Amino acid sequence: MAFRAFGMPNVLLRAESHHGDRTGEIAWRRALKEMNRIAGRTWRFLLAFAKRKFKRRENTMATFKLIEYAEASPEVRAVYDDIMATRKVDWINNFWKGIAHDPATLKRTWESIKQIMAPGALDPLTKELLYVAVSVTNNCSYCIASHTASARGKGMTDAMFHELQAVIGMANETNKLVTGYQVEIDEQFKAPLDK
Repeated sequence: MAFRAFGMPNVLLRAESHHGDRTGEIAWRRALKEMNRIAGRTWRFLLAFAKRKFKRRENTMATFKLIEYAEASPEVRAVYDDIMATRKVDWINNFWKGIAHDPATLKRTWESIKQIMAPGALDPLTKELLYVAVSVTNNCSYCIASHTASARGKGMTDAMFHELQAVIGMANETNKLVTGYQVEIDEQFKAPLDK
């Protein structure tokens, strides 16, 4: 029986065995009622699960205790001081405090970000918008929040934010379509592009 393979309830098996007669019609009605009951219970379970999962995500704790300026080693404080001086702020955000347990990673990451996010061929706002786009794609809530704030500080408007989200969504959709359909790259798009 077809339904048995999918683990359907016995009411469906009875309905299938009486297909076409009056008993089958009644059995199908019962089966639909039973499936609606099961579906309702399933949706309630999924909704409760999603709420618990979201709540857990909302209350995420750092893997390690954040290292505050007062508790930091001289090596970490030197990086903190450079961050505050470069950004012209009087506080250190949690990202840096979270990775400060490994001073070498803290220093290397700060030096890289300082270099890459500095003005260059791309203006600072464009770089922040790109950072937001990648953060959305990677589902990094922290980076979305911090770089959206930074982009706003560099002039991003609400209209720019909305348009950015539309571009991110469209790029992700078309990327997945190209991947799924395994579309061959056009000769005109292949390197070198200096034609």
